[in-house]
Amino acid sequence: MMFQDTRPAQLDCTGGEDPWASFRVVPPQACLTLLRALCNGQVPLNLNGPDGSVLSTTLWSVDAKQQRLSFSAPPDTSALDRLVEAGEAVAVAYIDSVKLQFDIDRLLLVQGAQACALHSAMPASVLRFQRRQAWRVRPTEREALRAYLRHPAVADLPLALRVLDLSIGGCALWQPPDQPPLQAGTRIADVIVKLDGETQFRCGLILQHVAAVRSNSVSDSFIDRVTDSGLNTSADSSPGGVRLGCEWLALGGAAERTLQRWIDQMQKRRRHLALG
Repeated sequence: MMFQDTRPAQLDCTGGEDPWASFRVVPPQACLTLLRALCNGQVPLNLNGPDGSVLSTTLWSVDAKQQRLSFSAPPDTSALDRLVEAGEAVAVAYIDSVKLQFDIDRLLLVQGAQACALHSAMPASVLRFQRRQAWRVRPTEREALRAYLRHPAVADLPLALRVLDLSIGGCALWQPPDQPPLQAGTRIADVIVKLDGETQFRCGLILQHVAAVRSNSVSDSFIDRVTDSGLNTSADSSPGGVRLGCEWLALGGAAERTLQRWIDQMQKRRRHLALG
């Protein structure tokens, strides 16, 4: 099954058995643990309205007693107004290589003197999707691949972002916390990716999602363990920049061949080292 990173998976459950049961986390304590991980880590997430509107936000608080979630609410945005009017949304967020999705309803905007919050009911379940669809190279610290680009919102700010992993379909970049943030959906026309001292290619990128990187990162194994209703894990963490999930744009024939050749060589090298 294939899911677009920037959109919630379309769930067609028309009678009979739930086809998404293997992806669904239902036990209340397990759902609570995942939601608290999003909240404590201040993980960026998108609220997707039924009319296609999208609000980028974070989960402020999880109130298990009142069965209520609170999201940060940037004031005076049309997306926020449309979500409140609809009263429901689909939340999508990422923890490492796992995509989390859950429905929220009974949306209520609460306006304070200095900040606004968007309240909702607690979801009945959380869906969990693994996002590995192609063989990906994870460079070592010694290899230190870089992507060179200009910040789309600050024209005179050049960026040299470390490549965390890459495949024929896209890459993940790490952006330090002291740089102006990049937003999901941003298109960047001119990017140079340097694979080693002699190999590089030029392409464009579309930023599919943004996920917090924390020093005490919540790992895939943590996500896989959250199936027991008795599990209760706190996720104290410190900021460590963000992970930018990107899809290649305008990857021409020569650039694609260069990338594919490099990935094939790295795959053969890793397999040889494993067998040795």
